[in-house]
Amino acid sequence: MTKLSVNVNKIATIRNARGGNNPDLLKVAMDCERFGAEGITVHPRPDERHIRYGDVIALSKNVKTELNIEGYPDQRFIDLIKEAHPSQATLVPDPPNVLTSNAGWDTITNHDFLKKVIEDLHSVGVRVSLFIAPDVKMIAAAADLNTDRVELYTEAYATEYLGSPEKAIAPYYVAAKKAHQLGLGINAGHDLDLNNLRYLKDQIPFIKEVSIGHALICDALYYGLENTIQMYKRLLSDKE
Repeated sequence: MTKLSVNVNKIATIRNARGGNNPDLLKVAMDCERFGAEGITVHPRPDERHIRYGDVIALSKNVKTELNIEGYPDQRFIDLIKEAHPSQATLVPDPPNVLTSNAGWDTITNHDFLKKVIEDLHSVGVRVSLFIAPDVKMIAAAADLNTDRVELYTEAYATEYLGSPEKAIAPYYVAAKKAHQLGLGINAGHDLDLNNLRYLKDQIPFIKEVSIGHALICDALYYGLENTIQMYKRLLSDKE
């Protein structure tokens, strides 16, 4: 069964809009686990506009499933990973001012940089995943870096799914098959929701983990957090 990691960035955005601690990010993350999530994802940004670096440390001491920390691997991020020691660090090629992740790594151009970062994080026992577009050349180069996993950047899939699911999934299936053949674990994330998730799971059954935040929190406004997490988990189940 593919694991569901809930990205709680949006909870921090709501909290920060009014100051104080409502909603309580730590409590929400613990509740997500209690409701069935197999992981918690955060993406702290340099300006701390949603997740704060202090949130990451607090989560690292309380998450009982898997903590996945996403971000651009500058020195501050690497230091945070070493202090928090999450189950997984997902490296994303985001410039500091970007609104949300909008591209995968060029693993060829950034080969030396990424190899050094991955070796550094492996030295402290952290699993590494690279955020990557469905491009077999970039997948092959990622394998040469000794990364543990790749996270397929699924915005294009989600957009094209509305017109043609078969067309949308085609490059992702090819990329995932290549990654699987090379021994890479496969994650997926970005714009996945209740409409497109099951098809992705059915077509690429060896996805280990999906990270979902924005859509899941939006759905929770209508269905409630516990029910929403269960709805997503049912879509990821190997059972119909």
